[in-house]
Amino acid sequence: MTVSPPETDSPSSAAPRRATMLHRILRRPLGAAALTLLVCLVAAVWAAPLVAPYDPLAQDLQSVFAGPSFQHLLGTDDLGRDVLSRLLYGGQVSFIGVAYAVGVMLLLGVPLGLLAGFVGGRADAVIRSITDIVLAIPNIMALLVVVSTFGQSQAAAMVTLGLLGAPGTVRIVRAATIAVRKDLYVTAARVYGLSTFQTMVRHILPRISGPIIVKASLFAGAALLTESSLAFLGLGVQEPQPTWGGMISSASLYLSDHSWEIVPPGLTIALTVLAFGLVGDALRDARGPVTASKVRRRARPIVDRGTDNTRDLGSENNAPLSPDACLAVRHLTVDFTTPEGRRTVVEDVGFEIGYGETVGLVGESGCGKSITGRALLGLLPAGGEVVRGECRFEGKDLFRLGRAEIGRLRGRRIGLIAQEPIASLDPNFTVGNQIAQVLRRHDKMTRRAAKARVVELLRQVEMPDPEGVARKYPHQLSGGMAQRVSIAGSLAAEPALLIADEPTTALDVTVQAEILKLLRRIQQDTGMAILLITHDWGVVADMCSRAIVMYAGQVVESSEVRTVFREPRHPYTNGLLLSNPHGAQKGLPLPAIAGTVPAPENWPTGCRFHPRCHMSTADCAAGRIPLLEPSAGHRTRCIHHEDLKREAILR
Repeated sequence: MTVSPPETDSPSSAAPRRATMLHRILRRPLGAAALTLLVCLVAAVWAAPLVAPYDPLAQDLQSVFAGPSFQHLLGTDDLGRDVLSRLLYGGQVSFIGVAYAVGVMLLLGVPLGLLAGFVGGRADAVIRSITDIVLAIPNIMALLVVVSTFGQSQAAAMVTLGLLGAPGTVRIVRAATIAVRKDLYVTAARVYGLSTFQTMVRHILPRISGPIIVKASLFAGAALLTESSLAFLGLGVQEPQPTWGGMISSASLYLSDHSWEIVPPGLTIALTVLAFGLVGDALRDARGPVTASKVRRRARPIVDRGTDNTRDLGSENNAPLSPDACLAVRHLTVDFTTPEGRRTVVEDVGFEIGYGETVGLVGESGCGKSITGRALLGLLPAGGEVVRGECRFEGKDLFRLGRAEIGRLRGRRIGLIAQEPIASLDPNFTVGNQIAQVLRRHDKMTRRAAKARVVELLRQVEMPDPEGVARKYPHQLSGGMAQRVSIAGSLAAEPALLIADEPTTALDVTVQAEILKLLRRIQQDTGMAILLITHDWGVVADMCSRAIVMYAGQVVESSEVRTVFREPRHPYTNGLLLSNPHGAQKGLPLPAIAGTVPAPENWPTGCRFHPRCHMSTADCAAGRIPLLEPSAGHRTRCIHHEDLKREAILR
């Protein structure tokens, strides 16, 4: 086996040791101090029966209001009870109350926020409506009602506080989820067939843990203040049982003459609240900031809105769906909802791919190639939906499947190689872990069997040191290695169809050749069909048997690759071929097509290419151009295709 030079330049298989969370926190002085204080305080409180010098209820009327001394380190109160002992036992009540409130807040707020942000739609609308209603309820009034109803129960009050605090958490988690769900590795997880629950828990939740930690720490401080306030008012745990708020209430009666008594509980509450906040900040910083891709949008399920009989369809789209094709698409039309209204971005696209065949989808950026591929997977960005079309795959119309059904096909029967392999890998997990979760999702393997299969897959894609690579994190991989890992993940469940979206764009020439060779070999071994989305004619010539050329959301030409290269029948195809660097002549400038692909709202009438076409006439803008078939299997959307043929002959 030979390994291309770029692969050998990858990082060493010996992964550097990653600093633990505790180490990263301890490097921050304030965080370390706050964590130390909090740990010591919690430990002392829970060990109160062992470390408290006196019974918290024991009275010594001979020593009332005694100041700090060796006998009573923090003095005594108005009944001669030891302040330190009462402080330790009172902390148990306070921390239990905080645990109730924070636990309820997280158990409700985090799942609902994830669901609203990731699933969206009706679930998002219902959850937001409920949170708005709860946020309108005054907290103190609700707490007073609960306390009076449940007999001054501290547990009931703190559970209610958690319920009242959950809507704020829902909003924070929802906002963070909406940002993170745009990342490619989240889309990749859905492509691999992971369920909504698995995607949220494994890939979304770790990524948004920073805001959740900060919210929980701040809420813990607020809960402690609320519990102390209720105890100060005599609501909740009653005297003589010690509570921090109750100790402040008792000390406030004698504040003018004996001010020291209020210092220990007041200072303890203040330091604990401060420690909660500082520890939360340190945990957030130790995990790193939450970031999201700026260009990817959340996927949403596709919707079929029926047919539109007013469209003039070409011969390709009117042809019956072949029962022998792996994938057969007809009349695919995709609309997007924008602030300016609905825009059609892909219109009336149709093609077929046979088993073991590679079909190239070619065109400039903005022509609708990637949107077409994502529509087939049910992974359109937010605002996009399939409004018309039929897509037969293994006897099923993908456009009419529910979210769960198409989710079961993704990853198992349909694979995807993304444009940016590094971005499609979750930085929180090793690559072996990410491939293993696909295997365990679809094949119900044990951990040991999945680990062995991961190494086998990495060896199948000709990865050097597959065992070592499986233990690496995405940032430790070179571009070529990341692409091979992406291919391994796509092939984990042995799909029948592979959608390769610009699989070699970010790679150098040597690695490109290796990846294409690898795809050809795997296709020969498995017989899978490949839809290759690219703008590189060299890749098309090397890999594809047929080419489909798209421009401004339409198929403008399709035929066998050799025919397209030798006899293009559309000026756009001809212009792309002439501007291909692979055919450049030394000493001559490389021809280029004037202008750019228009945005959907600026599509011209008639032929959409005519403003950039040197063969354009008034007829080109007069009306819709049908898809013509000048020869068997060769289709073009150009009324001057014969003139183009004669022009090519004269050249």
